Amino acid sequence: MSQATLGDDEELFGEAATEMRADVESSLEDAWAALPDADDVWETDADNVLGVLNGLNSALEVGDAEDHLRDAKKWFTMGQRADAFDDADDLEEEIADLEDAITDISGASEQVGELTSTIPALRGTLEDAGPADDAADDDAGDDAGGEAEAEAEDEE
Repeated sequence: MSQATLGDDEELFGEAATEMRADVESSLEDAWAALPDADDVWETDADNVLGVLNGLNSALEVGDAEDHLRDAKKWFTMGQRADAFDDADDLEEEIADLEDAITDISGASEQVGELTSTIPALRGTLEDAGPADDAADDDAGDDAGGEAEAEAEDEE
């Protein structure tokens, strides 16, 4: 193998390493962009709690962020194993931060999902709580009316 070929291989490897890093950075950027916007999670136009929860659950979708993270990790791993990166600590840290963010958002989404299914049942329970029915209230009203009539008769 000639020296020119070895020089070309080294140059090609350098180009490939640069492209690999750019792919990782691009995938990370796309993943961050795919995460929910903070205002979408915080603000609501809903009229009731269930509407708020449904809106929040929709806002907590991580979308394509997981796919972009997977691409970033794939190219990062490939570059790391090929020893293609001079300094990859920043990429590794950003990947970890992104994983943490996705985990937090997914966990919040699960909790909101549980509340979304619990709140309607709780509302039903609260609506059913108290006196058995309105007929019992009517009877109690009749008794009170009857007592008032009896008291009026006693006074005469």
